[in-house]
Order: sequence, then C-alpha cells, then structure tokens
Amino acid sequence: MKRLCLFLLCPMLMMACSYDESLTLCELRVQLAYEQTTFGEPQSARVRVELKDQNAQIFVDSTSMDRTARFTVPPGIYEASTSAFYVDSTSDTWWRYVFNGIRSQIVVSPDSLNQVEMQVKVTRKRVVH
Repeated sequence: MKRLCLFLLCPMLMMACSYDESLTLCELRVQLAYEQTTFGEPQSARVRVELKDQNAQIFVDSTSMDRTARFTVPPGIYEASTSAFYVDSTSDTWWRYVFNGIRSQIVVSPDSLNQVEMQVKVTRKRVVH
C-alpha cells in the first residue's frame, strides 16, 4: 500500500515543483548628465556605472563615448550610481574634482522605454601637497 501511495504521489509532486525557467531580459540605458561647471566633465569617456536591484545584486558597466551605460537585466526596480574623480595639476594650485551621481526607483519592464538620465554633481577641493 505504501508503494502505491508513493507511486501516485511522486508524479504529482514533480508536476507541482516544475516552473517555467524562461526569464525575460530588458535593456536599460543610463545616460549621465553633468551639471554645468567651469571644468566640465571627466577627461575619460569611460566612467563606471553600478546598477543595484532590490536583492542587492550589482551589475557594472562603463559609459561609452555618448556617456551612456547599457545593461541587460531582468525586470524589476533598480538604483544606479556612479563616482569618479580627476586631479587637475596643470597650474600651481592643484584641484581634485569629484563626480557623484545616483538615481533611485528605476522601474525596468518589457513594456517600458527603459532609458533614464542620471544627474552627476561635481565638487572641487584643493589638493595640498
């Protein structure tokens, strides 16, 4: 009797545990927009951009020449951030420029445009050497 119950129960359990493993991926484009300063933007066109999902998984890409980072991620809610610095040593007074940007609550879905602009703030500090 136990074998008969097991024989009938096993296929039912296997069917209950099966699921569709196909996962839809979406492209997300994050474009950096630098605030107006006398210095401009970082000399390097390739700036690191991190994308974090609600499970704290981190995706990383670098911007292209058009200041856009491209990610292929599952649908969800994300936070994008970037940070870079540049030391200007062309004059007697050296300056460190720090570039920081963050954009929260980015909703990525198959039926959305999935393109956001992230404002990047610039701060300047004098380097004492």
